[in-house]
Amino acid sequence: MYETIKNVHSILAYAALGLLLLASLNAIFGLRSKKIFKDKDLRLSLFTLIICHIQLLIGLILYFLSPIGAGQLGNMKDAAIRLTSLEHPLINIIALALITIGWSKHKKEESNNGKFKKIAVFYTFGLILILSRLPWTNWFN
Repeated sequence: MYETIKNVHSILAYAALGLLLLASLNAIFGLRSKKIFKDKDLRLSLFTLIICHIQLLIGLILYFLSPIGAGQLGNMKDAAIRLTSLEHPLINIIALALITIGWSKHKKEESNNGKFKKIAVFYTFGLILILSRLPWTNWFN
């Protein structure tokens, strides 16, 4: 069961990161070119939010099942263990909170430019945080 959840979490990470990058770039380009915020922009941002939340739920399940997750919280001297047991989950929860805040704030905006700006700022910061704390060595094994 652990291996299955680990594989799903790794595969879904590609989808989540790809969608997050796409949604961020779409919002940045929409903001720069002063486009109208259309249904496709809304759907892309919403689908990205949903996939990221599903990824978080799978990650939380994996965190409690993994031998390098919650069970290693007392071993903070090892950088690799600290990354997987503390930094990766904590920073990704913060990143997802930023993404969720961006989604919520964009709904309250009335201008197209404001909608793109909220998505661009919050989704991009979320993406940067996630990329900063990925356990790259574990991911490619």
